[in-house]
Amino acid sequence: MKNILVITASIFGQNGQSSQLVSKTLEKLTRQHPDAQVHIRDLAKNPVPHLDAERFGAFLATPADATAAQSDVQAFSDELIAELKQADAVLLGVPMYNFGVPSVLKAYFDHIARAGITFRYTENGPEGLLEDKPVYVLAARGGIYAGTPNDSQTPFLRSFLGFLGLTSVEFIYAEGLNMGDDHKSQSLDKADSVIDALTA
Repeated sequence: MKNILVITASIFGQNGQSSQLVSKTLEKLTRQHPDAQVHIRDLAKNPVPHLDAERFGAFLATPADATAAQSDVQAFSDELIAELKQADAVLLGVPMYNFGVPSVLKAYFDHIARAGITFRYTENGPEGLLEDKPVYVLAARGGIYAGTPNDSQTPFLRSFLGFLGLTSVEFIYAEGLNMGDDHKSQSLDKADSVIDALTA
């Protein structure tokens, strides 16, 4: 494993529970792969612009016809996609906000979903163009949602990542973090055990 891409999205930065779970997972992986290069993208600290008509239009423009502003949008998207392509593993910290993923993470997704670059449509349906690699989703939640109809994150993330060709996705949950200290401690211990097992 030569390159590890770390993506966090907690509004609390590195103090967020999802970010701390990412840090624990990263520590395990770098201990096994001490020569691995780590690239960290903190979407809360350096947010990706949300998709609007102008940015979407830039994605549709051909390089020959693109304006200078559209070329800048394409170049930024290309940079995000290059990071993802170069990674041998991805650590994705995902807190739950109002039953969904953070808006900054959705904005990031909107910039890496590029027709003809990360996916394409065929007569048999969509096809992901990214080479599969391990993706560890570290999901921190105040309540308990995994396996219930209120867990909108898991199916969305699995579907979106699979759409791009990333199907080797592992979910590590820390749930009930706002349901008392005992529950929080037990949940974090359980998440640590899952991280240990997945990175063994």
